[in-house]
Amino acid sequence: MSAFFDFEVRDANGPRAAIMNLPNGAVPTPVFMPVGTQATVKGILPGDLRDVVRAPIILGNTYHLNLRPGVETIREAGGLSKFMNWTGPVLTDSGGFQVFSLAKLRKISDEGVLFKSHLDGDEIFLGPREAVGIQDGLLSDVAMCLDVCPSAGASREEIESAVRRTTLWGRECIDSWIEAGGEGEGRKLFAIVQGGRFKDLRDLSAQNLVGMDFPGYAVGGVSVGESEEEMLEQVGWTVESLPEEKPRYVMGVGTPPQLLRMIAKGADMFDCVMPSRAARHATAYTSLGPLNLRNRKFAKDFSPLDESTDCHVSRDFSKAYLRHLFMAKESLGGSLLTLHNLRFFVQLMERARLEIIAGSFLDWAENWIRRYESASSET
Repeated sequence: MSAFFDFEVRDANGPRAAIMNLPNGAVPTPVFMPVGTQATVKGILPGDLRDVVRAPIILGNTYHLNLRPGVETIREAGGLSKFMNWTGPVLTDSGGFQVFSLAKLRKISDEGVLFKSHLDGDEIFLGPREAVGIQDGLLSDVAMCLDVCPSAGASREEIESAVRRTTLWGRECIDSWIEAGGEGEGRKLFAIVQGGRFKDLRDLSAQNLVGMDFPGYAVGGVSVGESEEEMLEQVGWTVESLPEEKPRYVMGVGTPPQLLRMIAKGADMFDCVMPSRAARHATAYTSLGPLNLRNRKFAKDFSPLDESTDCHVSRDFSKAYLRHLFMAKESLGGSLLTLHNLRFFVQLMERARLEIIAGSFLDWAENWIRRYESASSET
């Protein structure tokens, strides 16, 4: 039987390639996970996620799915993958990011978080046991511990409190996961390291959670208002504190160059709403950098969107046609561009993996980033 995380190239603090074996399928790493917050990646069919984007795994959100349609509905359907007709692996966030993003609608204590629903104002309690129970009902291939995600500008005292509660909740999440039997079914529970911009607090958070022996670990609390330089620095600190034999997941990031720079530091997994959100606003990620297709210069540009990306949208539709769809406010524009952007990100991870296995990743990534950023400055 294959191990949960099988290495092909293993480096303590550098680029790695592995296979993550989950109940609903094998996931090659490095990997980018499209975000399907509400049991859908906005605007595209699950079949297109499989056949066009070729995503090995997608992400869903505990907080939102518990509000609607409700965990019991999804449990009765056989879990999130079956409910949305995806069939592949799913990772679910715990709802911890909503502790950050819905700050005006919640109160935090050591027991958990009391939210006011953004839908109807009803009070909802989400503690570590509740977060794990919901994810168990979703039959998540990878579930995440509930954590406290402070803002980039939070005080040291606030971040110390976040680290303490994240550690406390980590232990409660483990106990609940064991009781639920998730590990026995091959599903995994990952912890989330916090600590903000303070290296000693990130080291402490990692040390506390590594001592609990989770199957995998995430870098949390980045891309929450800090600069790119600060974000990459915090990712580097955290990755260095995590076990080299287990998956390392950087949550909620990033641009294509950022992903390659984090892979170089030893990160394995990423998710971000950026490619699908940008697509709905007419921005295409391409080998020539991001393109704003509303720009008038594309009105009679009949060249393919991006022949370097191997999906039919990238090669079969012109920039002029896609621009027309957006200017005419046709929803097809957002759907097509979402397929392209997600495939661009997923294909980038596939290429990075090949370069890691070939032993050429660092030189290739440096050249790729230089070309991409140079092209971006000219578009």
